[in-house]
Amino acid sequence: MAGPSQSFYLQPQTLALLGLLGLLGLGCPGPLDQERPLDPASIRPERAESAGPFELAPGFRLERLNGGAIDLVALRGKTVVIDFWATWCVPCEAQVAELNAVYDAHQEADDVKILGISIDTLGAQVVGDWVHEKGVRYPVLMGSMDLLQAYVADGDAGGVPLLVIVGPDGSIDSRHSGSITRSDLEAALARERG
Repeated sequence: MAGPSQSFYLQPQTLALLGLLGLLGLGCPGPLDQERPLDPASIRPERAESAGPFELAPGFRLERLNGGAIDLVALRGKTVVIDFWATWCVPCEAQVAELNAVYDAHQEADDVKILGISIDTLGAQVVGDWVHEKGVRYPVLMGSMDLLQAYVADGDAGGVPLLVIVGPDGSIDSRHSGSITRSDLEAALARERG
């Protein structure tokens, strides 16, 4: 039995594993944790940051849930709001109403496109059911963790929700980690437009 003067020692591999587990806890729980109840302490605090002077958004062509595909390059000339999310992410669910409001406000003017990109691995049927149940009105695309990581800022853990604003020139204007309100998103869009 260890007395008060003896120190406790962990193997370097154990420390590395504990550190990795700690990093994984910085975002919403991952897809392997879908059955585990949400621990509110595991949700990352909100954070917004501007991109560098000119950072071209990684291109993609992704399938829509309701058929067809969307190519980011084809949207040049418009401001694009990309929302990376997952069905198991509680803050992502809360953000749907805010994004629906922005989508509705800009739909007629056609000046801003909102794209939801799901990183779920459970398939389009599960995502489609969730989208229908939550009343998502903007286009939803099936993405991947690799695509999410391509959009994550240096030093960020890469959790969801992650909202990225892409300017009409195809550059990343800003990123926002965590939930965002309609007023904050509209303010960010106004700043992007100059």
